[in-house]
Amino acid sequence: MPSPEGTHQVEVSESDAGERLDRFLAERLGGLSRNRVKPLVKDGHCFFEGAAVTDPSKRVKPGEIYQITVPEASDPDPVAQDIPLDIVFEDEHLIVVNKPARMVVHPAAGNWTGTLVNALLFHCGDTLSGIGGVKRPGIVHRIDKETSGLMVVAKTDQAHQGLAALFEKHDIERTYRAIVWGRVYPPKGQVETNIGRDPHNRKRMAVMEGGGKWALTHYELEENFDDIACLVKCNLATGRTHQIRVHMGHLGHPLVGDPVYTRPKLSRTKSLPDARQNVIRKFPRQALHAQTLGFVHPVTDKPLKFDVEFPPDMKKLLFAFRGK
Repeated sequence: MPSPEGTHQVEVSESDAGERLDRFLAERLGGLSRNRVKPLVKDGHCFFEGAAVTDPSKRVKPGEIYQITVPEASDPDPVAQDIPLDIVFEDEHLIVVNKPARMVVHPAAGNWTGTLVNALLFHCGDTLSGIGGVKRPGIVHRIDKETSGLMVVAKTDQAHQGLAALFEKHDIERTYRAIVWGRVYPPKGQVETNIGRDPHNRKRMAVMEGGGKWALTHYELEENFDDIACLVKCNLATGRTHQIRVHMGHLGHPLVGDPVYTRPKLSRTKSLPDARQNVIRKFPRQALHAQTLGFVHPVTDKPLKFDVEFPPDMKKLLFAFRGK
């Protein structure tokens, strides 16, 4: 069966006689529905004897040879959607939002709608479109889908360029709080490694002996839960993909609930009452929250700093570990 993309030449057989052109082409090409072929014909992508055929209902005859070009599928541009946003700060240059867990930052395969970008396009209108690129308008950094917390988004080119420069120079204060398995020791320190794509699992990142990108995380123990788990504060000096998740796992203290980097450690909770165990067992994501964001406004030069409390699911998880 030929690949749908590209130029194809197909000949009408005796058994095809009298078929509609769009139905005939869809059957011959495979992988394309009649609804996909029909607009291609109308848009002049089908030829017979060097001339474009634009009538998809044309009846084909034996011996006729048609050429059709199927363009490569392109990702759809993001569309505005009326999705509520938790806005922490906004002016004419930028907007700071408290992103909920399970919201993807920008559209991609499998998540073309319902993303932060879709919501921002609706809220900001034309002021956002195209800033930093059509596919990721205004986005200068991101946090994982299952991570909650603060993000800053540019609304103008000037703000986008200024924020991008701040992130490139690592001149942004970013503090995350995470609940990890075990008790970190020493209680204060840093993890400095290179991080790159895991060669054995393309969905994961990994500490690299050679290659990858330099990454530095400062951490501090904030609260210990009977050595079963603990609450840690992590300050990012760099912003690599999955950085905290990889670095805490590298220390031997992966994040509670992390489906990618954590083997279940629920046996640690067996001394807890059933009700508390159930909350911990059912926690559906990595226990990570982007709590503090600080930077100098790229246009006004005013120092800005924001802090948001834990979302309800992480509060409930903390109560379960604390026994409160």
